[in-house]
Amino acid sequence: MAKLKITLVHGVCGANPKQRATVQTLALRKIGQSTILEDNASTRGMINVVRHLVTVEEAD
Repeated sequence: MAKLKITLVHGVCGANPKQRATVQTLALRKIGQSTILEDNASTRGMINVVRHLVTVEEAD
């Protein structure tokens, strides 16, 4: 299955609580931190909620 590398590029200081919780669920805590997750519908949905705070690329 394909994997996605998700990197937090903006802080969550001004984000609403739902977006903050989504960033934590993606296992991101600090700006510049990355995580690799499976590419599935639930992950894509979470990325869509915080698309303005993260960058996404395919992981090898």
